[in-house]
Amino acid sequence: MSCIRRVLAVDDDPFMESFVLEALSGRPYEIDTARDGESALRRLDEEGYDLVLTDMKMPGLSGMELLRHVRQISPDTVVIMMTAYASVDHAVKAMREGAFDYLTKPFSPDELCLLIDRAEQHIALLDENRYLRSALADRRGKERLVGRDPAMLRIYSAISRIAPSRATVLIQGESGTGKELVARAIHDQSPRRDGAFVSVNCAALPEPLLESELFGHEKGSFTGAHATKRGRFELADAGTLLLDEISEIAPSMQAKLLRVLQQREFERVGGTRPITVDVRVIATTNRDLREAIDHGTFREDLFYRLNVVSFTVPPLRERLGDVPLLARHFLRRFAADNESSMKAISPKALETMCAHDWPGNVRELENVIEQAVVMHTAEQLLPEHLPINRTAVTSSPTVRIPLGSTVREAERELILRTLDEMGGNRTRTASVLGISVRCLRNKLNQYRETAGIAV
Repeated sequence: MSCIRRVLAVDDDPFMESFVLEALSGRPYEIDTARDGESALRRLDEEGYDLVLTDMKMPGLSGMELLRHVRQISPDTVVIMMTAYASVDHAVKAMREGAFDYLTKPFSPDELCLLIDRAEQHIALLDENRYLRSALADRRGKERLVGRDPAMLRIYSAISRIAPSRATVLIQGESGTGKELVARAIHDQSPRRDGAFVSVNCAALPEPLLESELFGHEKGSFTGAHATKRGRFELADAGTLLLDEISEIAPSMQAKLLRVLQQREFERVGGTRPITVDVRVIATTNRDLREAIDHGTFREDLFYRLNVVSFTVPPLRERLGDVPLLARHFLRRFAADNESSMKAISPKALETMCAHDWPGNVRELENVIEQAVVMHTAEQLLPEHLPINRTAVTSSPTVRIPLGSTVREAERELILRTLDEMGGNRTRTASVLGISVRCLRNKLNQYRETAGIAV
């Protein structure tokens, strides 16, 4: 896919204008022309361009002056200079002023196309580096999956099977379980590993901003759109795009996303030409999408498009055997990051952590270890260093079923008591009971209808 969409050719010679249009006729560009620097500036103020080809010597505003203006108003635009007055001084001066490169007239169509190919690689590299710098600012280093629990071993096996395919993947699980790490592991083991891994938090952006982030926008398409911007789909071309917490996308955006998944093309905000991409999409959610479908907040057709391959990352309370392994992993990392002398975890502290139910999952455990490392100078992490409720986990709640109760009555008592212990949270209740949220909801509806129980 070309990352150059719009080209402005500036030359006062009609022959050169025709030559450039003919040389680039086989390329998927929108090409505009201008006969002088002043006309070119007016176009640049009105439109966004990825590439400007300009003659060095023109009446009025020179090519060098035009270059300076372009660098001020659209620094991401690549400028290639053309001149019949070849000299090392001209070339060096143009490069110092920010030109990408320099062509000496006369030049062949092949020379022009070869230089533009290099410019495309340059633009793609700049966009990818810009995204990676932004991503690194939000992360404290690349994480990896940690765990030897049978549930995690099944996930490792699923990743190895899924990764080589092109299939869209839906990863479900509670917040903090490591869904993004699973997505990254799929990418790292796939044939796309050399492409970009691009993520977007769907819950963090309102709909207009999310559309611009995903699909990009053209200059002037809305207030504040001072330059053309490539979206995450374009940045992820030949790689992987992670749509984190996809359940939070508004219905109107769901329709646009469905079109991209079906046709593998889209238009930038304010754009008129379709852009084709080769992107593998991985989506994550901490909500039951089938329940969202029932409530009319999520499109069923989008769900089936995403749910080609699906699995659930288990909450930490269902793999407590991994707590010591994870805790030591986080301790090593945070001790190194903070130059801390804390190098070990006491058996009592591990016992305390294994007794906790970790409602915030792996993310909560990570935060607990980081806080202990930062706030204490001891060489060993002790129970009193842990900012968790150590008394609330010493005993598990019990359910008493009177002798003579029917199986249905016992089931109802177990479900309602568990729901109460989970603070009314149906997702956690269903997880603890080992049933789906839909099954739980149907049970509660039965109790409401048959016994008048308020649930």
